Amino acid sequence: MAEDILVRLRRLDTCAVSDALDRHGLAGAVGGLAARSVRQRIAGRVRTVKLGIATPGVTAAKHLCTTAIEAADPGDVIVVEQRTGLEAAGWGGILSTGARVKGLSGVIVDGPARDVDEAFELGFPVYSRSATARTARGRIVEVATGEPVQIGEFMVSAGDYVVADSSCVVFVKAAEIERVVDTAEQIAAREAAMAKATLSGQPIGTVMGADYEKMLGHK
Repeated sequence: MAEDILVRLRRLDTCAVSDALDRHGLAGAVGGLAARSVRQRIAGRVRTVKLGIATPGVTAAKHLCTTAIEAADPGDVIVVEQRTGLEAAGWGGILSTGARVKGLSGVIVDGPARDVDEAFELGFPVYSRSATARTARGRIVEVATGEPVQIGEFMVSAGDYVVADSSCVVFVKAAEIERVVDTAEQIAAREAAMAKATLSGQPIGTVMGADYEKMLGHK
């Protein structure tokens, strides 16, 4: 069932999924997390990493995010909270290489990421709040893997679902994914039909009329 949901989710864009969340009175769309490397839609199950400020003089036992990469399944998306306020990368080039080798779909960092050109050359999708050249070393460390993280205004848990593209990043709780995908597919199909009608010459005011607003209305 989970694999079927992922196949279906990967066919949808963030706008359809966000509209479906709205229709069910749910939230999960986070703006401001831009595609930094390749412009590619990604979707998958979430693996979480929480970062915090390093203690001076203390060396981390393991490089940040490596535990999540090693534990992840192909197709998963690493989601990193780096909300310390420090300009220090929560993701970098060697991590992108490791994630690419593991077959992960991409990474989303609420904070800075670096080695963006390297990720581009790998064809590995990196979404982040900003970009930087400043290393994490001596500045930030991994606080937890697999624990809830704050991304934008939302708490995101391991095992949730995410879809990201050039419009937005949208998270869906695991318990809600089936009904959200069902509704998003209905919305996407209706919008495809509307686009076809517009291309055939129907007036845009007719196409974008009351039926469209009704389609997006709350149940």
